[in-house]
This record gives sequence, structure tokens and C-alpha cells, in this order.
Amino acid sequence: MKFGVTSWVWVYPFDPKVIKRVEEMGFDGIEIPIEDPSKIDGEKIREILRSSRIECSSICAVMSPKRDLANDDNDIRENGKRYVRTCIDFSVKFDSEIVAGPIYSSVGPTLGMPDKNKEWRYAVEGLKELGKYAEDRGVFLAIEPLNRYETHLINTVSECLKLIKEVDSPALKVHFDTYHANIEEKSLGNAIRQCGSLLYHFHSCENDRGTPGSGHIEWNEAAKALKEIEYNRYMVIETFQHGIKEIATAASIWRPLAPNQDEIARDGLNFLKKLVT
Repeated sequence: MKFGVTSWVWVYPFDPKVIKRVEEMGFDGIEIPIEDPSKIDGEKIREILRSSRIECSSICAVMSPKRDLANDDNDIRENGKRYVRTCIDFSVKFDSEIVAGPIYSSVGPTLGMPDKNKEWRYAVEGLKELGKYAEDRGVFLAIEPLNRYETHLINTVSECLKLIKEVDSPALKVHFDTYHANIEEKSLGNAIRQCGSLLYHFHSCENDRGTPGSGHIEWNEAAKALKEIEYNRYMVIETFQHGIKEIATAASIWRPLAPNQDEIARDGLNFLKKLVT
């Protein structure tokens, strides 16, 4: 088991200076969000990563309304596919094998009744194409179910597995997030077991997105299930800074979640290490 953390704990958008802080805190890896590909200096980031002991645990796909594989607008769907291909390319450049997140559609509340069947078909078609692109480059697309307030398309592991089966690409895997699963699943342990060998990425998030171990997530249940399925990849802490417009509106972070951001990362890492080692 390795331990990672998203750069969103400290910065938005991504700043490679945070890699040193992650290394000093004792993490194994950093999750790099690709907010705006044009502002990502890939060569510089690769150089910093290779000169440190920190890995790029994963690329986080930031699925905005203009990057929506399930949208009825063909131009938006094509833009979404171009963006995900760019994320895959960054994954290769940073020696990572995971692009994670809700790659099937944009993130945000659903207003009105959607045509879920049509959106599902669009998402499957797009992911078939992207799965081949990822497979050819040795990259996996880890599909993340989100809670009902951030998407209506994939809320549970069952829906995620159905999508993966229909896409039928060996590049597609499951990304499990305890924050979302705490809302949507009946049992964290059973949901993790349901993923089985398809579980390739794990977000270790508290129920309020604060420090792991400080809330009411059933961590022992999750750890037991991870052990049973022999999960040995990254556990990544995902939380966000308070006071950033883009974060507040996308993830509903309206108040500080700890006295400071370093505490979330440091205490969360200590908790997770004791939990699973």
C-alpha cells in the first residue's frame, strides 16, 4: 500500500512547488489535477518528480461542463475526449499509470430531469474510444462514482461496474472514494468487495472532507475489505482549501475543515498508515 495526497489540499490550480511539501510530509505520491492543460509545464513537473522520491500517484481529470462525454452537444463531447486524451498523455509523461475521476461526464448538480439513457450511451461511446487510447499507452482510466449532488449518471459501484462492462476495455477500472460512497452505498465494506480486482484507485476521504479518522467513516470496515481483496495500490487523501471560488462552487467547501491544511495531510497520513499497516 502506498499513500498519496492531492495538491488541492494546498493549491489551486496546480503548482509544482507543492511536490517538495508532499515529500517532506512523508507521502509516497502526489495526485496532480489537470485544471487547465495549457498551464501545466509538463517538462518542469517531470523533472521535479524525478529529482524527488515522490511519484505521480495519479492524474485527476477535472470534468467541467465543456468537457462532458455525456453531453448532447457533439462539440462538447469531442472536447471532453480531447481533454481526457491530454490527461492520458500527462500520465505517461509523469510516469503514472492512472487517470482517475468521473471521466464519464461533467461534475455539478443536476437541474431538471435528464435523459439518462441517452447520456449513458454517449458516455459508453466516448469511453470505448478513450479506453483504446489509454490501453495503447499503458494507462488505466479509473472511473469514480460520485454522490447524487455532483452527478446523476454514476453514483454507485454497481453502476460503475455496469459501465465498465459495457465499454469492455481492459483499460477501465474502478476509482473508489469513501466520501461519495458514504452517501450512496449501504456498506463501505461490501462496496469495496464488489469492486474486487477492478479497484485501481482509492480516495481516503472523511465524511465532511476533513482529516481522515476525525469523522464517522467506517474506516475499520473499509480497511478489512481492502485487505480481503488484496488492494495494494494508492490510498490518496483528497480534500480542498477553503476560500477558493472554484473549489467552493464545485465541491461545496464553505468553511475551514481543520485549523490548517498541513494538519489534514499530516494527521490523515498518520491515521491511514496505522489503519492499514
